[in-house]
This record gives sequence, structure tokens and C-alpha cells, in this order.
Amino acid sequence: MNLTHHFLIAMPGLEDKAFHRSVVYLCEHSERGALGLVINKPSDINLKVLFEKIELHLSRPELGDSPVFQGGPVQTERGFVLHEPVFADADKPEESVYASTMTIPGGLEMTTSKDVLEAMATGSGPRRVLVSLGYAAWGGGQLESELAENSWLTVGADPAVIFDTPIGERYDKALLLLGLEAWTLSPDAGHA
Repeated sequence: MNLTHHFLIAMPGLEDKAFHRSVVYLCEHSERGALGLVINKPSDINLKVLFEKIELHLSRPELGDSPVFQGGPVQTERGFVLHEPVFADADKPEESVYASTMTIPGGLEMTTSKDVLEAMATGSGPRRVLVSLGYAAWGGGQLESELAENSWLTVGADPAVIFDTPIGERYDKALLLLGLEAWTLSPDAGHA
């Protein structure tokens, strides 16, 4: 099972503060574990404030009020930028223009190097971005155990949920990808 480029949608019974009613975009999933970013938990700072803290001037006013997300409980002081691909050379689409970028099969990239923020500061860089502090991680077999315990639903990711859907609607929109609505989910796990 490989859930890379999928959403994890928290079931109602998942009470952990970091994950209650969360939608996690999985950037990587293998036998070694999984890494993802929560896409629907904004922090109390926006991109303008973040750029001021790292001493960059954000010259893209359309992004200034965008929230910085709480990407997960691991390394909450470290930034992660989920974005559409930006290629240095159109003939080599497998090579990102940024130094530390994970190309995610399915069409997105996740960058951890400051050069993506520097590009955004100059007015360039990726057009659609989600910036988070921290990430979510699971060790080998841990996510599979949580799935077996009915802690999460999974569905193939739709970038429109990440970039085009208002934050407060992302949980419901992700559920709709499965044809479900939140009121139909039981907080109790069941096993046949």
C-alpha cells in the first residue's frame, strides 16, 4: 500500500489535538513510514509576519494574509512549502529549481529550503503555495496500524482542496471526495 499523494481524513473519534478533524496531505509513504502536512489547521501567524520574522520582504501582496499552517507536531520550528512544481528546465521536469525539494508522484512538490521563500519574496516562485511549520510523521507500520483502528479515512488527493478551498471547508470537501458527509461518520470504531 502506498498512500503518497493521498489525503488522510481524521475520523471523529480521533481526539488528538494535532489531528482532530484534520486533513493530512501525504507527501511520502513507504515501508519506512509516512510524512505529511496538515492542510486545514492555520496557525495564528500569516505569511507577511513569517516573512518579517525571517527578514524577507514579501512582494506578493496576494499572499500576505494567507495563514501559515500547523503542519503537524514534528519539528514545529521548521518550515515546509507545499506547492505546484516549478522547473528550472522544461526539458527536465524531474529537476526542481529549489535546493531541498521532494517531488511527489501525483504532481506537487514540498520544499524545505529557504530559496523558495526568497523566490516568493522577489515576486516569483510557485504561484500556489501552502506554508506550514512542522509536519506529521509515522514510523514503519504505524500509519497502517492507525488505519486498521479506523482512525483515518484515505482518498486520492485533489490539489483543488489544498489551494482553492476555503480552510474551514477542507475537511468536508475531502470527505466529499469519498461521497461522505461528516454527520454520517460515527466516532466509534467498528470491526466486523
